[in-house]
Amino acid sequence: MTPLPLISTKPSLRSKLLRHVLFPLAIVWLVGTLLSAGIANYFAQKAFDRSLLDDAYAITGHVRVTDSWPAQLDIDLSSTEIGNLLFDQSESMFFAVYRENGSLLVGHAGLRGPAVTLRSPTVIEFGDVHFQGKSMRSVVLHQTKPLPFTVVVAQTNRSRTLLLEQLLIYSILPQLLLLLGIAFWLRWAIAEDLQPLVDLELAVELRDAADLEPMIVRSDIQDVDKLNAAINALLARIQDGLNAQREFSGNVAHELRTPLAGIRALADYGLQSDQPATWKEQLERIQDSSIRASHLADQLLALAMADEADWVLRREPIRLDELVTQTIVQASARARSLQVDLGAEGVDEAVYIMGHPTLVDGILNNLVDNALRYGKPSQGTSAQVTVRLQVTPEQVSLTVEDNGPGLTVVECERLLVRGTQGQAGQQLQLGAGFGLSIVTRYAQLLGAKFWLQNVPSGSGLQARVVFKTLHAHEGHRP
Repeated sequence: MTPLPLISTKPSLRSKLLRHVLFPLAIVWLVGTLLSAGIANYFAQKAFDRSLLDDAYAITGHVRVTDSWPAQLDIDLSSTEIGNLLFDQSESMFFAVYRENGSLLVGHAGLRGPAVTLRSPTVIEFGDVHFQGKSMRSVVLHQTKPLPFTVVVAQTNRSRTLLLEQLLIYSILPQLLLLLGIAFWLRWAIAEDLQPLVDLELAVELRDAADLEPMIVRSDIQDVDKLNAAINALLARIQDGLNAQREFSGNVAHELRTPLAGIRALADYGLQSDQPATWKEQLERIQDSSIRASHLADQLLALAMADEADWVLRREPIRLDELVTQTIVQASARARSLQVDLGAEGVDEAVYIMGHPTLVDGILNNLVDNALRYGKPSQGTSAQVTVRLQVTPEQVSLTVEDNGPGLTVVECERLLVRGTQGQAGQQLQLGAGFGLSIVTRYAQLLGAKFWLQNVPSGSGLQARVVFKTLHAHEGHRP
């Protein structure tokens, strides 16, 4: 049953990218618009204030001093003439001229500007006033010559407000349209750039569980290529794991079929006989076959564990001489039963290497077992197997040597392949050709070198594994 897709409330990558780009862009646009409006308002205010000041100076130019005594202020224009002088077709203009004592000389009574403190012969003050129910911009011009007087000119703000509104409309609207255009373009561009991810997602969704072939997604984006490569690498690792499982299952099925069939045949033969001697003989054969089947199963499991050891292997300082001595002690009983002289050299002093105890122990057991099985001389010479350690400042050499017939160079290379048996193994019908391949794999995991060669002087075969010497910076010695 196909599981239903989960409904996620999380935002898509496309929407997040749009938000992360458009939100700062909108903030920048808003701040820029406010700054533009503030600057425009400032300079528009300056222009209107300059116009008001020109009108105030125009009125000041018509203020005179009478010839009478005492001298008094007078203006040579009537209120109507001053109104015509200040005429504006779009704004309402108001004015007032005050004597030093605050009395009105001419103009609109009650029109007052900001309070003026006399600090110099000419004082100019701009400000906002409220007159006759209208908000206005005013200028106060205070003169001290020929006699002190004050001119106040006020103007409504309709034209300035309209100008600012038009300026904002003609500046904000194009920017807003530009922002919307950028938003649509970003939406299209982001969707176009994310299309390889969508293709990759679709390819993964439509991929059959048994199809582990590399996925091909065409993209000009480096990150998508890296993701595609990582997925393909994962599929390759999964494929390798499945291949190892299939190989292990095939090895088990193939290699255990023969000993199990032999055990069944021996049991059937024993059951058909009523002689106790026959029963004993068949039981002994069944015991031998079960031992070989158990040994074969152990080797198959060891190979499977070696294939997975890359994930969990941790090296540590170990004493190789102790492992060699332990292996010799464990195999001594079997060596005596096979009439093989089993001994060791170079184990009198401590020898340290960086490795894994289980893997090193597997190497020793398989090499010693292989030498005990196939290292017997063909003639009457007594069989000998020697495990030798040789230490140099740079490496530690582990050698398992027998005095058997030896092998050709081609056979030495061929026996390292999994499932390959030598001529002696085929004749004796012992093992399944996994021992040396296990040693090869273990040595590879430990970073060691392993090879087979004939004894340089005399007959026999040498199996040599070379480890790197443990240095002080690689870990303390136990």
